[in-house]
Amino acid sequence: MEETQSLSIQCWGTRGSIPTPGPATARYGGNTSCVEVLAGGERIILDAGTGIRLLGEKLKQDDTAADVSLFLSHFHWDHVQGFPFFAPGCDRDSAIRIISPSPEGTDAESIFRAQMDPAHFPIPYDALSAGIIFHELSADGWEGENTRLTAMRVRHASNTVGYRVEAFDHSVVFVPDNELIGGDYPTPEKWMDQMVAFASGADLLIHDAMFTAEEYRSREGWGHSTFSQAFDLAEKAGVRGLQFFHHSPHRSDSDLDRIVQHFREQAGARGLSLKVQAATEGVRLNLG
Repeated sequence: MEETQSLSIQCWGTRGSIPTPGPATARYGGNTSCVEVLAGGERIILDAGTGIRLLGEKLKQDDTAADVSLFLSHFHWDHVQGFPFFAPGCDRDSAIRIISPSPEGTDAESIFRAQMDPAHFPIPYDALSAGIIFHELSADGWEGENTRLTAMRVRHASNTVGYRVEAFDHSVVFVPDNELIGGDYPTPEKWMDQMVAFASGADLLIHDAMFTAEEYRSREGWGHSTFSQAFDLAEKAGVRGLQFFHHSPHRSDSDLDRIVQHFREQAGARGLSLKVQAATEGVRLNLG
């Protein structure tokens, strides 16, 4: 991989809860959570939803052994279900480090083995030939060759985190599942202040925006934010770009177009230089 002094991001899966293929979701994408971050020669993957299959196919076409660090936000099905289809897992020359918060009552490797149990999947976990090593996320974060990752516990069922990735004086914050306001979670009293500080000044905030304000009235406590809540966080944190993420299975491309346009107008009305987008599969964004 060519060494460059830049941070780039590509979404391989942007959908929440369940894959939604079809003409109504083809543009923004129907695969579940997966984002690739490249920093020089270092490759970081955030979540292993169904989008990771497409990333694996690309790495296979490159005809070189993969060396990746896979960071999981949590273990809900839509964030891990693509891993059995990740092509480098079947390449004995590839190295895959899986870093995650500690799941409740079990461990990460057991969860990955269980989803490939014969009751659920035809190929057992032990058939994977890559060098796969599991690491429990440290409170101090993770230091790569060019990158520094820090994590923050967010408001979602189970032990769920968001990540901040920093490299070459640029940063991206990835928070795929998070209920910014509402619900009942074991987070501290001034958690919102901490959330704003965590995202502060980022070049890009990729944040859960699963619901409209109207939908949220009957979905409080489900663990997800509204578009307005994500937008307000982006404004408070002073980020340069916002990508709505974890698109609802019911949300069409045309729905997202209208929502993005509305919040672009809101940014203009508030005098913000914030660039508002909906996360889109296959689009690479270069920072620096």
